[in-house]
Amino acid sequence: MAGVPLCVAAVVAATIGFTAAPAAAETIPWLPVNACGETGFNPAKEPPSPGGGPLLPPIPPSVSIPIPYPDFVPVPVPGPTADQTRVAQDLPADPCADPCPDLTDPVDDPEAEPGSSGSAGSSGSAGSSGSSGSSALTIPKISIDPRPETIPIPVPGGPGPEPQPAPPVEINPAERGSLTAPVAKPEVGDVRLVSQLTGRGSENRTDKRWQVDGTDLGITWETKPGEVAVAFGDTFGKDWAPPGAFGEDWRSNVLGHSTDTDLSDGMTIDSMVQDSRCHAAEIIDSRHINNFETTTIPTSGFAIGDRQYLSYMSVKRWSMVPGMWYTNYGGIAYSDDNGQTWTKDQHAKWDNIFGARFQVSAMVPQGDYVYMFGTPNGRIGTIGLARVPVDRVLNTTSYQYWSDGTWTPVSQHLATPIVGGVASELSVRYDATADTWLMSYLEPVGGSIILRRSSSPQGAWSDGATLVDTADYPMAYGGFMHPWSTDRDLYFTISEWDSYNVYLMHASLHP
Repeated sequence: MAGVPLCVAAVVAATIGFTAAPAAAETIPWLPVNACGETGFNPAKEPPSPGGGPLLPPIPPSVSIPIPYPDFVPVPVPGPTADQTRVAQDLPADPCADPCPDLTDPVDDPEAEPGSSGSAGSSGSAGSSGSSGSSALTIPKISIDPRPETIPIPVPGGPGPEPQPAPPVEINPAERGSLTAPVAKPEVGDVRLVSQLTGRGSENRTDKRWQVDGTDLGITWETKPGEVAVAFGDTFGKDWAPPGAFGEDWRSNVLGHSTDTDLSDGMTIDSMVQDSRCHAAEIIDSRHINNFETTTIPTSGFAIGDRQYLSYMSVKRWSMVPGMWYTNYGGIAYSDDNGQTWTKDQHAKWDNIFGARFQVSAMVPQGDYVYMFGTPNGRIGTIGLARVPVDRVLNTTSYQYWSDGTWTPVSQHLATPIVGGVASELSVRYDATADTWLMSYLEPVGGSIILRRSSSPQGAWSDGATLVDTADYPMAYGGFMHPWSTDRDLYFTISEWDSYNVYLMHASLHP
């Protein structure tokens, strides 16, 4: 693999923005502890056990085999109007005080067995507690687990949202373009884990402040000078437990804001959009119906004047293949109140027809255009490029697609790949100081988060340098760049599946 290996010190709590664990703390030494003494999660590979061997996962007592059966579910169409209730937050001056203990603290169960609740900072790693040390082989019990497979049946619904007038057809003519000269691939130096941004034991204590116990992505963009928004994906509350994305208090997406300009020790989230006391709101509504619209996940954000935009994907269902999914469409939502409420544009959509591109998009304004980089649904697809005048972002007829040296109108299917290989979870930024474009993404085949650069959106793009190797961070994905990065200091977020939370990373770049 190309690139520089991650610094070994990244797995040591003292190097990642957390205070050292007190000697008496009941925690695994390699796990981080925040300033309030709460244990977090570490996405890095676990260190060897004291005996020198790897920490192996325990054999489960039982293994269930899921067997689907049809479950016919009536689905009102159109659906209900999105709830836009918003509540201002009220955080205590003491960062270690809990603003809503009645909502976020566990309720004592007198019938629970002593010690059954486990540590709040458990990462779900094997061998962390309760191991007898026995070497006896245990054969798990096999059981059948019947599970409903939703078959949506559309039925007449209510009035639904007010219809939006369709924009006029404004087709821009084809224009010849050219590639810029190739540039050298980025030189990535030391890469370190700065801090845990979300979840239990995080610097922001999102579990106690906004009932964000498990979440992912962490897509940031500048909303105005001195402020960034940070969008997260599928989010779960107090009932969440690792590993993965599961829970009852499910919101498809939530949004925070930060004015923290010193990222060297982490990123403070000042506020989150709330729909009730200490509860982050789902900002882009989702039907949460499998095989119809399972979830709506943000893919990028940007601002033009006082209007904020979010590209998102409407996920129809998750695939049986891990890490894959099928979309209904990729779309754009907008907000005119700094992200408090959002409107899905009913016409700014790219339907998923025969695996269409631009289902998962990263959009970047620069000059007279907004550039849209996109892949098909799932994690295996090539990257295409489109552009649109900044005043026509919501008019899909005005988009031009990069196709073999020509900005071509109308057909997204004509877009040709701008880099080789497959990619997922795109992040693209323009560095005005260096007049350079940077692109990061998960390369799912090799299992690395890759960084490329170019002098133009269409390329030629450089070879890829490794930002994060999943040999060091086994369950990592994402790689969303912070807009206040420089040509020497790249800050970006990663997610980790087991602990299902978001982390801030830093990479030293050599211009």
